Amino acid sequence: MGSVNKVIILGRLGADPELKYTQDQTPVSNFSVATSVSYKNKSGEKVDKTSWHRCVAWRKTAEVINQYFKKGNQIYIEGSLESRSYEDQNGEKRFITEVLVNNFQFVDSKSSSSENSMGDDSFLDDFEVGSPSTDDVPF
Repeated sequence: MGSVNKVIILGRLGADPELKYTQDQTPVSNFSVATSVSYKNKSGEKVDKTSWHRCVAWRKTAEVINQYFKKGNQIYIEGSLESRSYEDQNGEKRFITEVLVNNFQFVDSKSSSSENSMGDDSFLDDFEVGSPSTDDVPF
């Protein structure tokens, strides 16, 4: 049997997406999405737990997310987990796991805010979504 690496997240952006460009001018957007669960502990008190997910989008997907999404907007993401290592400013090796965004959808209702009113979203049909090569990683 093969393997599956698929992540589905429905949450809110913790900050505005940050758009950068690689040396060959490929757009890449980094952003964090918060997901929350609520449960009652042994004492019967309600507990809210929030998890933060680092997300990376490439090319047209990166540009659209950067253009239309802001801190607090709700977003639906499908992607895969990718882990990598890097050296921090002190020369120490660090590890990070990110969601590589393959697909996304607007979730906020168009009537909730004029900022979120995108109108016709047919422009989403011509996305070129794909995995970046290691040469594309800007950091």
